[in-house]
Amino acid sequence: KKTYIQHHQHQLLRLMANQRGASTKTICKGCAVASRVCQTEERQYPTCPFCRHPLPSSREESNKNMMKRAEANDPEATWRMGLKHHEKGDYGGAVRYWTKAAALGDADSHYNLSLMLLVGEVEEDEEKQLYHLEEAAIRGHPNARYNLACHEKWNNRFDRAVKHHIIAANLGYDLSIQALKDFYKDGLVSKEDFAAALRGHQAAVDATKSPQREAVS
Repeated sequence: KKTYIQHHQHQLLRLMANQRGASTKTICKGCAVASRVCQTEERQYPTCPFCRHPLPSSREESNKNMMKRAEANDPEATWRMGLKHHEKGDYGGAVRYWTKAAALGDADSHYNLSLMLLVGEVEEDEEKQLYHLEEAAIRGHPNARYNLACHEKWNNRFDRAVKHHIIAANLGYDLSIQALKDFYKDGLVSKEDFAAALRGHQAAVDATKSPQREAVS
């Protein structure tokens, strides 16, 4: 369990990797690169790749815009405010923002809350931790789906663990493919289901590929 906790603490911090522009929307690094290349070629003033508004000229302006969007119940801006508080070690502030964003349907906020409850950054509550994990998984969060599979495995519910791993594999999650490979060796998943999961995983991975993403990988 200690290794599992350390792994997911890393996941929490890794969520900062996505690029966000003036609109507070999440975009991939490949899209950000493509936008910059296009603007450079056409000699355009740098703008947000998502909304095309001018980028903030300072960190202060960026933070002000983020707060304004959070106050307007923008779930992604609220999620980002939670990250800012978490980085400062203000776990109470992080919980407040992520709880609000989760209520607005943000999968990352549900997932982060589940991790905070798991690693003890707030008072541990297994029922609440599983609730947020399930809500994140329902909203298509592959890490959350993988964690649910781990939870079922620990409780010897291998059939349910396999189902969660298959869903995560179809979302392109590498660790679930490895887990299914181990389950297959142990006779816990059929050859047909394992083959279907491999095909689904490859299709998901292929769908994310582009020259722009390859350039920043």
